[in-house]
Amino acid sequence: MNSKPLSGKLGLVFGVANKRSIAWAIAQAWAEAGARLAFTYQGERLKENVEELVGTFGPDTILLPCDVTQDAQLDAVFQKVKDSFGRLDLLLHSVAFAPKEALEGTFVGTTREAFRVAHDVSAYSLVAMAQRAAPLMAQGGSMVSMTYYGSVKVVPHYNVMGVAKASLEASVRYLAYDLGQQKIRVNAISAGPVNTLAARGISGFSAMLKHYEAHAPLKRNVETSELGATGVFLASDGAAAITGQVMYVDCGYEIMGM
Repeated sequence: MNSKPLSGKLGLVFGVANKRSIAWAIAQAWAEAGARLAFTYQGERLKENVEELVGTFGPDTILLPCDVTQDAQLDAVFQKVKDSFGRLDLLLHSVAFAPKEALEGTFVGTTREAFRVAHDVSAYSLVAMAQRAAPLMAQGGSMVSMTYYGSVKVVPHYNVMGVAKASLEASVRYLAYDLGQQKIRVNAISAGPVNTLAARGISGFSAMLKHYEAHAPLKRNVETSELGATGVFLASDGAAAITGQVMYVDCGYEIMGM
């Protein structure tokens, strides 16, 4: 078996916030599998953190600011990748956001603005990235997004984020259909709860971790390294016939009825 299944592949990673980020786990796994990567960061507040992490891949690693709600910033990122790499093989979309108050109260209380922001950042951003990445994937490629079970079942307090993730998963399917003829595959990983910066914004998150541990068939929570391994699989030729899918990596929790 090839120990470097992504050797020679060029990838772009959105969504690293710190060392606990799922995006970072997948990026590390992609790099270990032989890929060369470029990164973005969201806002000055996270720059130093991300700079330190990606510096471990070498001083020449591309790191660019990107607010995914701004078309001009997305254009600049993909132009830089085109100028530096000449093409793109892999894209990781690990970006989601909803205003804090929308993740605390009831879903019925969601404001129009919270709904708009959650969908723009968490779902439309994948479409915006795909528009710009597809022309760089002339030899085919793999796009991987991150989702969560709250898209298909009610998870208390996940609220508008669950609805935005449902939109993201539908977008994955429609993008997979549109881009399939170009040999571009689009899939999502539905991860069990992981103690990330984003997750800690969800009310009752620690109780959720305990609940998964008690009810998942494997009686534990998923490790970020396992999400990294799945990310490598979806990016590799081993997944050449897989597109438009949501892959559950949650220790089996999704299969349980009660």
